[in-house]
Amino acid sequence: MLQEVRVCQTGAQILFGFLLSVVFTARFTTLPVLDRHLCVATVLLGAFATGALVALAAFHRFFAGHGLKPELVHAAGHLISTGLVLLALTITSAMLLLLRNALHTAAAASALSGVVLLGFTTCWLVLPNLVPAARSPSARARHG
Repeated sequence: MLQEVRVCQTGAQILFGFLLSVVFTARFTTLPVLDRHLCVATVLLGAFATGALVALAAFHRFFAGHGLKPELVHAAGHLISTGLVLLALTITSAMLLLLRNALHTAAAASALSGVVLLGFTTCWLVLPNLVPAARSPSARARHG
């Protein structure tokens, strides 16, 4: 599990680092209040996403060697799920902020960001849940 989540951890950390730097740019002070609040919300989501995904290493360190592998796997599964949801929300929120400023239209920015979130939901939640259902004996019997 640790090896699989390293890609997500790295991506979340890099995104979070970029988000931290936005407030220090000259352009930040010229953003409308709503966009500044959106930026703060995005940074908070990024912090929580990074924290959830990096927590796996801490959990592994605390649980390793204590005969608690089932508990570790269970906790890691929850942290990965939480971290991925938060990462998807962070990316979607960052897209919304970027598109609001690039397109100068809230409606288009919201619609396109919604499409991004729908894509994450489909790839990260829906499709992984369809595969086990399609391979189960009851699913094969129903579909012929």
